[in-house]
Amino acid sequence: MRMEKWLWAARFFKTRALAARACELGRVQIADQPAKPAREVRIGDHLRITTDSGVFAVEVKALGEIRGPASAAQKLYQESDDSRAARAREAEIRRLNWQASADTPGRPTKRDRRHIARLRGH
Repeated sequence: MRMEKWLWAARFFKTRALAARACELGRVQIADQPAKPAREVRIGDHLRITTDSGVFAVEVKALGEIRGPASAAQKLYQESDDSRAARAREAEIRRLNWQASADTPGRPTKRDRRHIARLRGH
């Protein structure tokens, strides 16, 4: 089975095109080597997949030709405990950083823009 098709069926990416692009950018690795989109995936392969959600270290348990529900997709692979813990730590760090940046204001108000204009000498 092709790499990008398996990544799509396992729900790591929404489309096969996104999965293929991730492979081309080196975000999918097999045995610490970049995987091309057309590379064959076999049961027992160890993959390292980098997505917006974090880095997944998974072992291929089954091959799936179609994209089914999430519960069926999770049966296609097994994520390592270290990978799960690392993603949880990263998510906690992102959550804490978001709260710290939530205090920053959005667009400047009319008063702020006048102040900025005065500082620039306009």
